Amino acid sequence: MVKLDDLLHERRMTLTELAERVGLTLANLSILKTGKAKAIRFSTLEAICRELECQPGDLLQYGEDIAAK
Repeated sequence: MVKLDDLLHERRMTLTELAERVGLTLANLSILKTGKAKAIRFSTLEAICRELECQPGDLLQYGEDIAAK
């Protein structure tokens, strides 16, 4: 599960603003936000975490019920 919405809300930042800051298209960031992304580059993860001042574990959450879907 990707908790990007929660982190954006906590930091009062829009998805568009984050996309501009990390150099990603809004479409690609939206795919990540909805959990439809199959992979994420470490450099992308690092850039998102840098801008949101978080750790990867704050952004990504694993759960048995989630993985089974």
